[in-house]
Amino acid sequence: QVQLVESGGGLVQAGGSLRLSCAASGRTFSTYAMGWFRQAPGKEREFVAQINRSGNTYYADSVKGRFTISRDNAKNTVYLQMNSLKPEDTAVYYCAGSLGSYSYWGQGTQVTVSS
Repeated sequence: QVQLVESGGGLVQAGGSLRLSCAASGRTFSTYAMGWFRQAPGKEREFVAQINRSGNTYYADSVKGRFTISRDNAKNTVYLQMNSLKPEDTAVYYCAGSLGSYSYWGQGTQVTVSS
């Protein structure tokens, strides 16, 4: 089982940057695909980015070219570097772990982008 704790959220102006971190417990972190999702007020949770065990990455169209997901297996941590932030990126961001489906979730970190 994996426990996930996000950090790095906050308030930033449009055009700014933030880096989210997600620290995982457990010895099998490297075997998980890891993802970031977000949920804005009144909206469904949506996929943002994924990095699989081999390091291949996938992004939602809305964040391609602006966000970068990465992982450090030695530190059991996954990151989301967010650049050129827009007000529509405002949401609670969650990291999640998958061994085929996303079964493990963090509690989320708030990102607010002001215009």
